[in-house]
Amino acid sequence: MSTDIDIGDVRGRLGLIVPSSNTTAEPEVRRWLPDEITVHSARMALESVTVDALDAMSDDAARAAELLGHADVDAVAYACTTGSLLHGPGFDAELEERLRKAADAPAVATARSVVRALEALDAERIAVVTPYTADLDAKERDFLEASGFDVASIDGWGLESNTAIGALDADDAFQQVLDDVDGDDDLDAVFVSCTNYRSLAAVEALEAKLGVPVITSNGATLWDVCGVAGFEIDLDGPGALFELER
Repeated sequence: MSTDIDIGDVRGRLGLIVPSSNTTAEPEVRRWLPDEITVHSARMALESVTVDALDAMSDDAARAAELLGHADVDAVAYACTTGSLLHGPGFDAELEERLRKAADAPAVATARSVVRALEALDAERIAVVTPYTADLDAKERDFLEASGFDVASIDGWGLESNTAIGALDADDAFQQVLDDVDGDDDLDAVFVSCTNYRSLAAVEALEAKLGVPVITSNGATLWDVCGVAGFEIDLDGPGALFELER
């Protein structure tokens, strides 16, 4: 009797670099990819989402990308928002280039993917919600404003523990966005930040309620990395972003 496991026809391999305590990026990415694209992960040590911890974590990024390159992945995504904007504008692009060289494959970093997604949606004035502490919110605001966006508001939960962030769900994201931005009729988009914040499932309901595009860290990263990988697939993700050409 055959013991082979049929995983279907593999048409592509996606490499995902995640913080070790992140429990959301992999299942959200897997949920919206067709079965013929396989997901392969590498982890970087992180327990607390603080400036110092994120800075230390980035030291593991190139090694993680190199190891994913051994799996002959078609592209690599660095799935950490604040970890890819920590040192301000330009750091995200430098990180992508470092990972590209290490993996010998196209690479994206979440912070840069978010910028690309907002630009593709022609967004200028945005609202941001996060699970982060005030110091990381300030860094995110600075990064987004330096990238050319008018940040109308930024609201954070004040959490440092990444496992606590991972315990949040789409209902939390939905309510946080409504509490922060409902009634602001002059927004072009809303951004729900953090790859460990389970928020993709809230996108369609939020867009229906607010009437503007809503993007999340994992949504932007997935949309972007599938584009650079050149996957010829029907990526039927939630919301306005996934209606755009990659």
